[in-house]
Amino acid sequence: MKKISIIFVSLLIALNCYAEPFNNKLSEEERALLATGDVLIKNINFKRNICLQEEYSPISDELLSIIDKLNPKYLAEVIQYKPYEGNEDLPQRLEAILNNVPEYAGIPYWSVRAEEWYDLYESATIKDEIIEGNKKTIKADLVMSPFGTVNEDIQLIKDDDAILYVATNENLLRYHDKFDCVWPQKMKIAILLFRDGDNWILYGIGGVNAPRIPFFTERIQTSFINRINTFCSFIFKKF
Repeated sequence: MKKISIIFVSLLIALNCYAEPFNNKLSEEERALLATGDVLIKNINFKRNICLQEEYSPISDELLSIIDKLNPKYLAEVIQYKPYEGNEDLPQRLEAILNNVPEYAGIPYWSVRAEEWYDLYESATIKDEIIEGNKKTIKADLVMSPFGTVNEDIQLIKDDDAILYVATNENLLRYHDKFDCVWPQKMKIAILLFRDGDNWILYGIGGVNAPRIPFFTERIQTSFINRINTFCSFIFKKF
């Protein structure tokens, strides 16, 4: 019996060592694209379509829990692999970029509807910073058309080689000041960096729990999802 128990424990350890970071919601074609180093963007709509594997690591489970509580009606994932070799300092570089909130202003954003380039954020200002252990909280005001000023609560959590960034709106957002569309704490943009063998994995996810309004659903979805994709892709392409 003791011998069987030792074998069972050994198998569990082995399985954990070779755990996959993504589930079967990530197709073979998408895996092949990621292997080339390209950025993969997935508009998945609902949390049931998330491809990040449950119980992969404590910090990835924390992110999944955050999205689960948000229960978004609009949701997108952005993923990219980076080789570990030559990028050993990637966590430090990513942390520096995410901390530099004023540099968010001027990120180029392509408007599908207008077919023009705009700034994703017209301005980005840090109001306060709080550091508690391995967690840093940044209070910032970001001006994002057509939703006006977004009062964001940004949290940066470090865990060994992993970094988790989560930005949450703290105020009500209105669409072109015509109607309320996102209530406080109902929009989140997150970036998770973690190591998987010979690769770093940059995983971005953003969601909005907003009503699906007749005649405006597609427009709102495009506005939010494209902005989420733009922010994550811009950060990823910095490396």
